[in-house]
Amino acid sequence: MKLLTVTSLFPNHIEPNLGIFINTRLRYLRTKYPDIEHTVIAPVPWFPSSNERFGQYAKYAQVKSQEVREGVDVYHPKYLVIPKVGMLFTPFTMAFAIWRQLRRLRKQGKQFELIDGHYFYPDGVAIALAMKLLKLPFTLTARGTDLNLIPQYKLPRKLINWAAEKAAHSITVCAALKDVLIEMGHAKDSVTVMRNGVNLDLFSPASNRQALREKLDITGTTLISVGYLIERKGHHLIIEALTELPDVNLVIVGNGPWEQKLQQLALRYNVAERVKFAGSLPQKQVAEYFQAGDIGMLASSREGWANVLLESMACGSPVVATKVWGTPEVVAKPEAGVLVERNAKALADGIKQLLAQGINRDNTRVYAEHFNWDETSDAQYQLFNRILSS
Repeated sequence: MKLLTVTSLFPNHIEPNLGIFINTRLRYLRTKYPDIEHTVIAPVPWFPSSNERFGQYAKYAQVKSQEVREGVDVYHPKYLVIPKVGMLFTPFTMAFAIWRQLRRLRKQGKQFELIDGHYFYPDGVAIALAMKLLKLPFTLTARGTDLNLIPQYKLPRKLINWAAEKAAHSITVCAALKDVLIEMGHAKDSVTVMRNGVNLDLFSPASNRQALREKLDITGTTLISVGYLIERKGHHLIIEALTELPDVNLVIVGNGPWEQKLQQLALRYNVAERVKFAGSLPQKQVAEYFQAGDIGMLASSREGWANVLLESMACGSPVVATKVWGTPEVVAKPEAGVLVERNAKALADGIKQLLAQGINRDNTRVYAEHFNWDETSDAQYQLFNRILSS
């Protein structure tokens, strides 16, 4: 099977954690089905300068046009993002970048049978546009904001609908996102839920948890909140919740534009001494914090299928999470944790509830073990074969 994955959400040498959930899913698929010949096209926005003063844009300019990750050729064609109107035009500029890169690969003798696309907008629309010319079947996987936010805008919604109609099949990481496509008029049997799994070897209980806590300077009851530092992830609500939890500490793992604002918020609430900003970390170190911490936190306003919840539980730490979109499908039993409304008081009450009933790290780990990758890998492979055979 000659498979080409196309998505702008994929790790690169500058941002190794970008879209790591997609890379992980594909790694397990290749491991279980070694007959797959896999290539990746991961478009990156074009920017003329790599000077650090341009922040995130400078990072785009530093991304190489080609690299090899885990034995897979990954290509990073550049596409134009136009300020203020980028949301409307990006699918078209990205489509051109994908089309041009794929033509180059074909001229080099590479052949592909199926496109595995991720994220409906702009990526999915761009893939559908490019495949009108290149005539290859493609699937699209929805992952969160591409269906639970962007369809609120009229033109993007129309383009998403069009792309889903052109796709050989649509995939969603949770049932809540499948419901969106059905509500938009797509047939139930044209959409399949393939939930994410968790790396149960990397995210596992610590062999010596106390020693790890000492290494990371973790004392007392400690919450771990992992995610990009923006409003949507809700770190600010967890910081506010600490005002009702005088004996609880918080570690925030991640970077982003809200970092300074969150630090100032911690000072305003007089909890700065109990909040640690660990920055962006590789997965191995993220696992260590989940192993050493007591409760995983997720206060998002929107999520598809949040991998950090499973990662926390696989390390033995139950979670307190806002009951939005696919999250109730992840936190489905008491041993997994507690679901709450999205406000600081509800988060504080959820933490108190977990602590009062007692944390059984072994039971939480057993719950997480049901979320291995085998089921998803099998479902992908069978779907791809059905498409190719038809």
